[in-house]
Amino acid sequence: MQHVAQGTLSFSAVILAGIIGYCLARNKRFENAISCVVIGIAALIIMMPQSIVATAGAVLHAANAADAAAAAVALPVADVAKLLPTGYAVTGVDVTGAFSTSFTGTNGLFGAIIIGLLSTTIFIKLSSVKQLKVNLGEGVPPAVADSFNTMIPMMLTLTVFGIASALLAVCAGTDLMTIIATSISAPLKGLMNAGPFAVIIIYTFANLLFCLGIHQSTISGVLIEPILTMLIVDNMATFAAGQPIPQDHYMNMQIINTFALIGGSGCTLMLLLDTFVFSKNKASKDVAALSLLPGIFNINEPVIYGYPIVFNLPLMIPFVLVPDLFIGLTYLLHQPWLD
Repeated sequence: MQHVAQGTLSFSAVILAGIIGYCLARNKRFENAISCVVIGIAALIIMMPQSIVATAGAVLHAANAADAAAAAVALPVADVAKLLPTGYAVTGVDVTGAFSTSFTGTNGLFGAIIIGLLSTTIFIKLSSVKQLKVNLGEGVPPAVADSFNTMIPMMLTLTVFGIASALLAVCAGTDLMTIIATSISAPLKGLMNAGPFAVIIIYTFANLLFCLGIHQSTISGVLIEPILTMLIVDNMATFAAGQPIPQDHYMNMQIINTFALIGGSGCTLMLLLDTFVFSKNKASKDVAALSLLPGIFNINEPVIYGYPIVFNLPLMIPFVLVPDLFIGLTYLLHQPWLD
């Protein structure tokens, strides 16, 4: 399972940077959208720290080499530190050319979003400048011509990010991913750990916007879901270490999907079941029948716009309040005094 996690969640920021670049390019009708995938991923890696400090373990050499078993004993750093005389400490080794998975995974999601959007926008703007295109003549195949046309804009875009990364390293001794993690991710993560109230407030506002025709993912998908996904990874690491899951980490994306998004935003799966049992309106039953299968997979746009719930006050009230009730109830049932 550790290998699966390393290839999925621990690599999610890199994947997201490429996906954002591609989707933004398609949205802007940019012809060479695939090149934006490369730009997004390359820019993200450029803005990451380019070295790690290796402090995962240490090796002690036995004074008596005749004891082969003790000639090289690998111990954790904490255990080695206990064996050292007063005034000595175990220091890490700075390893260059290595990347920490802390920023390639969920902790780097906000950075991937920002860098993916920014790098793609710069690249598309530069690609529209005719003076930066390489003219190879009419006899060159279009695929080859397109690759050369994006060469200079791609180099300039990555140069901009390279200069920015170097300036941050020299002038501030840090990198953009660390800045984003400490200034955006960490405060939001602390807010999510404070209890269910922040989650309830954000989902209430998001669902209210959904009732007005604005998709709730524009709020929750940007502000809260990356943080809740980070908490899943934290819980996985805690469980792998044999430690109990912290109480303030119970509110994560999996819990929300399971208990607060039953059938999608607003917990509309119950509305469909109630329609089958109690409704005598044929039109409502037809909408419910068409919406049931997508609703099982938390896709409920047919319900929201088919009943409709949008601008329909009697259905707007439970649509907003029922998820809040489930979030609060889920948090309450996870309290230690109920064990």
